[in-house]
Amino acid sequence: MDDAQLLRYSRHLLLPQWDAEIQQRLTDARVLLVGAGGLGCAVAPYLVAAGVGTVHIVDDDEVDLSNLQRQILYGTTSLGQPKVAAARQRLHDLNPGVQVIPHRVRLDAGWLTGRHFDLVLDGSDNFATRYTVNAFCVRQGIGLISGAALGWQGQLAVFDASKSGEACYACLYHFGQGDEEDSCTRSGVIGPLVGVVGSMMALEAIKWLGQLERSVVGALIVYDALHSVFRQIRLRQDPECPVCAGRNLA
Repeated sequence: MDDAQLLRYSRHLLLPQWDAEIQQRLTDARVLLVGAGGLGCAVAPYLVAAGVGTVHIVDDDEVDLSNLQRQILYGTTSLGQPKVAAARQRLHDLNPGVQVIPHRVRLDAGWLTGRHFDLVLDGSDNFATRYTVNAFCVRQGIGLISGAALGWQGQLAVFDASKSGEACYACLYHFGQGDEEDSCTRSGVIGPLVGVVGSMMALEAIKWLGQLERSVVGALIVYDALHSVFRQIRLRQDPECPVCAGRNLA
């Protein structure tokens, strides 16, 4: 690292659990962030500020006035712009040393084919995308950090597909369980909640990429923002899961 990088990341390097080798792991990492909405707007700045080397952001939406209550990467001058383009501009200003690659597409299995990442963070707002992302991570044997926020409740789960016997997203939410899904468009969401969950997602990603403590792998964290209560639920692999059961890992 040069002097500018040492200064930029100095508050990390002062931590007893951190060193230049860990910081380099972040620099070398390639991550995929699915969704540039409320969760993505909280996740992305912390990943970029921490020096995660390459961040791919996928979202096909444009900035709308109703987004500005919680999607803090955008402002009134961003209205009508593609979210990924507006996000990239802000993130480049935050840390020009990080490569932010925008993809204005709706993620599907075809788009994921042939792509490789070290970690995936899913902040999407529909079950179809979440199932697709989960299946990709299981096939690739990579980590998945999944977040959700609706109303006053947030959820965070971390899955490790590199290990046999570990639950995946489809073990937690079976196919078809979310077909009649709710959304913040119909039910609303308190703005700072996406910041809490998104920040937690970014924190778990930084620990994962730095090869530090992974204490929440295989757990679902539920946050009741109205009453300021956290709960942690351990997850078990579904032996009949059509995605991850029966995998043969080296």
